[in-house]
Amino acid sequence: MSTLETKLAAGLAAMNLQLPAESQQKLLAYIGLLQKWNSTYNLTALRDPLRMVSHHLLDSLTLLPYLDGASGLIDVGSGGGMPGIPVAIARPDLAVTLLDANTKKTAFLQQAVIELGLDNVTVSSCRVEKLTDRQADVVTSRAFAELGDFVSLSRHLLKDGGRWAAMKGVYPYEELETLPEDVEVCQIDKLTVPELDAERHMVLLRPKGN
Repeated sequence: MSTLETKLAAGLAAMNLQLPAESQQKLLAYIGLLQKWNSTYNLTALRDPLRMVSHHLLDSLTLLPYLDGASGLIDVGSGGGMPGIPVAIARPDLAVTLLDANTKKTAFLQQAVIELGLDNVTVSSCRVEKLTDRQADVVTSRAFAELGDFVSLSRHLLKDGGRWAAMKGVYPYEELETLPEDVEVCQIDKLTVPELDAERHMVLLRPKGN
């Protein structure tokens, strides 16, 4: 096994995630595409593929336990495809929409979807408020906006009974104060990502009465 394969396998094991070998190879192929196209599309500040495994792949896959029972996911402000592409690779049964207003980044996303053979992924190149033809059980974002703006701009994307899963760094005390009054916090979990020495939190939200 290569160093990248070993690091990914060890990280998945530490997170109690079991993915078939084919999926692990696709995850590493995605890292290869990020490296290949990064200078053209400015996809990530990271240059070291080993750091990409922890900071991009494993970090994105912390979303998986929060998708039980979900049939669809919309990744708002997907950028270089995180968390949407790693999640789509791990959950080929999940319908994933990657949404970003930056046409250079969505051009990369479309290319990645084709090269990785991700039949369960759709790429939408528009502002979040302009996406009006689909909804999902879970709407997520890793670096799109503060919580108040995120839920306000993406509310129309939630199915009835759906929820937001916002991926945050440090505990978002101040951002929680900006939530609309009709949105409630379901839970906030502190996450541990192997070999990522930084705080991570998952913030689950839903409209009140939903």
